[in-house]
Amino acid sequence: MESETVLQIRRSFSASPDKVFQAWTQKEQFGAWFAPSKEFKTIIHDLDVRPGGNYRVEMNSPDGKTHIVRGTYREVVPGRKLVFSWSWETEPHFGETEVTLEFFKAEKGTELTLTHRLFPDTPARDEHNKGWNACLDRLSQLVDLNV
Repeated sequence: MESETVLQIRRSFSASPDKVFQAWTQKEQFGAWFAPSKEFKTIIHDLDVRPGGNYRVEMNSPDGKTHIVRGTYREVVPGRKLVFSWSWETEPHFGETEVTLEFFKAEKGTELTLTHRLFPDTPARDEHNKGWNACLDRLSQLVDLNV
């Protein structure tokens, strides 16, 4: 059943859709929040945000583990939408999944909908749910700081 392998998270930000979008698409900003905690060291190897462009991100955890995710941008609508493939180099058993980000202007900032689909099973989906929520907490701290 597909609904069991789809993760959807909705978050509100005080910042504008353009500012939240930039935090996903500008290398320095992306590297500042994209990891589950500040104890991780994040290295952005590639961030070519255009249809057909690639990204590759390395996250080094405090316990010495390296996590590398890569993918290709499938759709880029500035300030409104990003769609990209998602594959763990370091955990290939997850296979290739797909992430869709939709940025909606709200009365007080931005409503973000993150949909991550095509997980091989519910434990993989649930593990990513924890990671995404931790990352989005850090994103909120970055973009909502100077609203």
